[in-house]
Amino acid sequence: MHLGRQYIGISGYDDPGWRGPFYPRDLPRRRWLEHASSLFNSIELNGTFYSLKSPDVFRRWAAETPRAGFVFAIKGSRFITHNLKLRRAEGALANFYASGILALGHKTGPFLWQLPGGYAFDAERIETFLRLLPRTSAAAEDLARGHDARLRRGALVKAAARVRYRHAFEVRHPSYFVPEFFALLRKHRIGYVIADTAGKWTLREEVTAPFVYVRLHGSRVLYGSGYTEEELRSWAARVREWTAEGRDVYVYFDNDRHAHAPHDARALARILTEGEGLGHSLSPRRRPRARAARAAARTRRARRRPPSGPGRPGERRRPF
Repeated sequence: MHLGRQYIGISGYDDPGWRGPFYPRDLPRRRWLEHASSLFNSIELNGTFYSLKSPDVFRRWAAETPRAGFVFAIKGSRFITHNLKLRRAEGALANFYASGILALGHKTGPFLWQLPGGYAFDAERIETFLRLLPRTSAAAEDLARGHDARLRRGALVKAAARVRYRHAFEVRHPSYFVPEFFALLRKHRIGYVIADTAGKWTLREEVTAPFVYVRLHGSRVLYGSGYTEEELRSWAARVREWTAEGRDVYVYFDNDRHAHAPHDARALARILTEGEGLGHSLSPRRRPRARAARAAARTRRARRRPPSGPGRPGERRRPF
């Protein structure tokens, strides 16, 4: 069985409080995405939750991030999840997918649908909505063609690339934690978001799809506490277990106060790469540099080492 891929990143990137603690003070804000995507191989887009963007915005996001190995997670519109509560959502979904999402092409990662804490489980409504969700960019094109005039900044109904889509649900109301809900997710191959919320909402580890989606909002203070080394190593063990099963794993830190999120994400990525040779956990831009540095170090060691004598094996090359 092949190993799943590991995507470790942050939930959002445009936080003014991160200037200094994470972003260099002299780095213009317009270059923050470029900087963050050089350190992480995935970023969760939160702005798509609050408002419809434009095709130009999505094209800029795609252009400012690494060419290969990087994906965005896209948070679904709160108009759909919180206002409509998933009812009569066809038109709103058409506008959402026509707003520019199709420009992301191969950088399209999973879609996150976060339901409000006060919305109880309604099996019929959930399944009706799940059936509407596009599973490919081609299906999203068909859906996007039904957009209306609300997209005043333009619409995009042609995908930049043919890709498969993944979807994940983050739920909070206690009524969702029943076998019927998880069975619905498995039936439709929808991911369940494993969310650590400092005890405010239920932390349940359920795997319902060929991938795993994790959101870490803080273990002690919601959005406000960093993760300890021990906690991060515990999450790393889970990630390794899931990827060993062949599942791709997406982990996003949302403990954004005091810039905990980017520092914890980098720490988790470091732990996952310690002695594992898991190059896919490194960001695409850093990986070639790291490989070049290791190759140079091996060359220097080889130059210092005396030649191997007869019957004495030379240095065995380590995989990287």
